[in-house]
Amino acid sequence: MLEGFNEMDALADRGYVPGMSKEEREKLAKSETFAIRLSNVANLVLFAAKVYASIRSGSLAIIASTLDSLLDLLSGFILWFTAFSMQTPNPYQYPIGKKRMQPLGILVFASVMATLGLQIILESIRTLLLSDSVFNLTEEQERWVMGIMLSVTLVKLLLMLYCRAFTNEIIKAYAQDHFFDVVTNAIGLVAALLANYIAGWIDPLGAIILALYTIRTWSMTVLENVNSLVGRSAAPEYLQKLTYLCWNHHKAIKHIDTVRAYTFGSHYFVEVDIVLPGDMPLEEAHDIGESLQEKLELLPEIERAFVHLDYEYKHKPEHAQAQF
Repeated sequence: MLEGFNEMDALADRGYVPGMSKEEREKLAKSETFAIRLSNVANLVLFAAKVYASIRSGSLAIIASTLDSLLDLLSGFILWFTAFSMQTPNPYQYPIGKKRMQPLGILVFASVMATLGLQIILESIRTLLLSDSVFNLTEEQERWVMGIMLSVTLVKLLLMLYCRAFTNEIIKAYAQDHFFDVVTNAIGLVAALLANYIAGWIDPLGAIILALYTIRTWSMTVLENVNSLVGRSAAPEYLQKLTYLCWNHHKAIKHIDTVRAYTFGSHYFVEVDIVLPGDMPLEEAHDIGESLQEKLELLPEIERAFVHLDYEYKHKPEHAQAQF
């Protein structure tokens, strides 16, 4: 909490959020761009390799693992498309921007992936119910499958370690995807080998486990993005920081009536009600409110801030019908 207050003090004193220099930010941005491009190229090449392994083996478990790699490619495309859409604003048709495109795209994408996961589960159950289902790999097929899957797993492990060195949220998401791929590749390969040497039913069972794992992972992503779209409140610690910033903004502020911060996409909308002296000239009151709005919008987590000026705080809360 004290660190947050110190950050707000620095913002009030300097007029900007302290951080890296321009050169350091540019260098970091280049490194982050390289990490994202490297991950996308690797995902494309490794997906093609896993498609070949799926064709060579016919293993449902490896096919389910390949489906997870398809998720990575499609999610990367959605992130790119939504980022491109957000960078081309239309102030007439979209007055507050298009930053809600990203969570909306992820929701649509996750729905499609859940459908594909269910299809894998149904096909695996059908294979399990067939009493004459046999799974056999020739020595050549086994060598190809093991070589491809082990290589893919190793590359994904190295990419995971590389991406975890960054603090950027998108690159951290890539690191998490690489980790999921390491898990799914390992499970798919083990299931295929066990099915080949022990019993054929292990392969569809492994496919079911991978499909359930994929559905669970994307269900958690869906819940996170739903919360960002429905206007979930910021954490109490963040509201404390905003309250501290507002209270120390100007000595004329007598009370802080309301401080709200809620998600509207990937960033916060903030509503602040401050109380100023009733006899203060409109010009001076306006300047205080506008400068506070500009100061709030300097915070990287805030997309828009709305500051309401009042002369007393004993009235009913604003927008009472929306709250009760």
